[in-house]
Amino acid sequence: MRILIVDEDIKLAYSLKHSLKEYGFRVSIALDGATARKQVEFGGVNLVILETNLSDMSGYELCRDIRAHNHQLPIIILTTYGTIEHKLAGFDAGSDDYIVKPFEFRELLVRIKASIKRSYQSYEPGLGESTLLTMADLTLDLRTKTVNRAGNKQISVTPREFAILEYFLRNQGTVLSREEIAENVWDMPIDAGANLLNVYINSLRKKIDKDHDIKLIHTRKGIGFVMKEYTNV
Repeated sequence: MRILIVDEDIKLAYSLKHSLKEYGFRVSIALDGATARKQVEFGGVNLVILETNLSDMSGYELCRDIRAHNHQLPIIILTTYGTIEHKLAGFDAGSDDYIVKPFEFRELLVRIKASIKRSYQSYEPGLGESTLLTMADLTLDLRTKTVNRAGNKQISVTPREFAILEYFLRNQGTVLSREEIAENVWDMPIDAGANLLNVYINSLRKKIDKDHDIKLIHTRKGIGFVMKEYTNV
């Protein structure tokens, strides 16, 4: 299992490389975006840990470029920028996870394992079982891992967003607590990912509901979230 670290902070990059190697990972380092892009294109990279502040290009730009050519490669943004706006920008660019420096290595390790697990999970429908989950004009295809709304308008989602959306669609009309979501799709205790879960939900709302009269993802204050059809006109 090979991890590519993209960060201009040489001291941090090599410290992280040493720690990850102790857990059996093979680790490469790229100090700029161009080098990272070539390593990904060459192949053999199983996960990317990406700093957004690079000298030759924005890390968000690099993330979008990688995602455009590889839909399954897990990308974890690891950066000093921790505002909601920066996190949303990261998810919009196609990252699977977002961690703010300074960080606990144990948490990063959990996130790495969860991202790798998701990237290798593949749902195989049983005989006669539909590969599609639908609500209103939204369609999620379990076989091709694609999401469409309003006919042929394909929506780009990360593997974790896909997993959350699948869970919502399998539980339409049911109010789901944050604890339930954590247990079924989050792969970590909710106290470690509560704020990040909200970021994912906001990102999904932006992708799924923006510019549509019928809204599908709703918050139940103090309880959790529910997916159902609701029009605001």
